[in-house]
Order: sequence, then C-alpha cells, then structure tokens
Amino acid sequence: MGNRNHHNEKQMRILLAQAAARILVESGSQDFLTAKRKAALHLGAVDTRNMPSNAEIEQALIEYQRIFRADTQPVFLKNLRLEAIRAMEFFNPFRPRLVGPVLHGTADEHTPITLHLFARTSEEVGLFLMDYHVPYKLHDKRLRLGNDRQQEFPSYRFMAGQIQIEAVIFPSEKPTAPLSPVDGRPMRRAGIAEIEQLLEEFQVPSCG
Repeated sequence: MGNRNHHNEKQMRILLAQAAARILVESGSQDFLTAKRKAALHLGAVDTRNMPSNAEIEQALIEYQRIFRADTQPVFLKNLRLEAIRAMEFFNPFRPRLVGPVLHGTADEHTPITLHLFARTSEEVGLFLMDYHVPYKLHDKRLRLGNDRQQEFPSYRFMAGQIQIEAVIFPSEKPTAPLSPVDGRPMRRAGIAEIEQLLEEFQVPSCG
C-alpha cells in the first residue's frame, strides 16, 4: 500500500509539473507559483501535498519545448540571444550581464531579455537612456538575496523592436548575484563572450 501511495504521489508531481509547464508556455508567463496553482486547480489537486519544485517545472518546460516547439523555440531563442548581445554592447559602460531564460535556453517568443547592470546610481542608467532617446518605464524589481532577505532594485524596461528588455540596476560595489527563483542558487550571469560561445554551439533544426 505504501509503495502504491508513493507511486501515486510521484505521478501527481509529474502531472502537475507538466501542466504548469504547458501553462507557462501558452500564457507567456514566468510566474511559476501561479502556474502551479492553475495546474493544481485544473487537475483537481488543489489540496495536494505533492506540488513540484520550480526546478521540476523548468525541466518539464524544457521537455515540453523539445517535443512540441522544436521547430520554433530554438529560432526564437537564437534571435533573443543575438538581440541580448546588441543590448549588452549598448550598455557596455555598465558591465552588463545576461540572466534568466534567454541565458538558460528556455526562452520563447514571449520572453523578455533580462540584463543586470552595475552603476553608482540608478539615475546614471536613466540619463544614459534619455541621451539616446530610448523611452522607458521605471519599476522596482524584488529579488531574493538570502533565505529570509529580499530587496527591491530599480528596473528599466523598454522595447527593442518587438522584444522587451529589462535592465535591473545593482550597485557597482555589490556585484553579488541574487538567488534564482528556480533553484534558489545564485543566479547565473553571462557576459557577451559566453553568449557568443553559446551561439556558436547552437544548432537550429532545419526545416524539412
């Protein structure tokens, strides 16, 4: 009986992860928590104790894209990485680093490019954008720095063609990466050279 219950619990976690991944793809959202709740509601498992972790959902997302978006997702990802390089060259004075789905490889047509910039003050970045006549919106981005510690950072959002770019500003003297919402580890950050290397290794499936 115990083994059967364990098997059923494992199956529920897998089903919830797959459903949450599908919701993320179809909605264009990056909100893992909301996707989990919607998946549980859809599967009639609102009270379940078997919610998948964000890392499990990300793995299900990769698998979903591999099976159902193999012809389109790699093309979107390549274009986003190329646009990320252009944006990083633009922001060169602020030591830009790419983070998130565009770096990890799970980005699709709905995904914004997220950059971490480093400046003495956030106003420096705002003035820089104004000098180049780039219209932007300023937001606060709440990020986790430790198990019980969160902090808000200035975030400039603007459009490059049809692609949204978000530039989160960190103090120059504190380059420590915040924790990833997926696995709770320090966020992976990449410079231009690493992204160029990813593009060199990248193979877009040929049509036909």
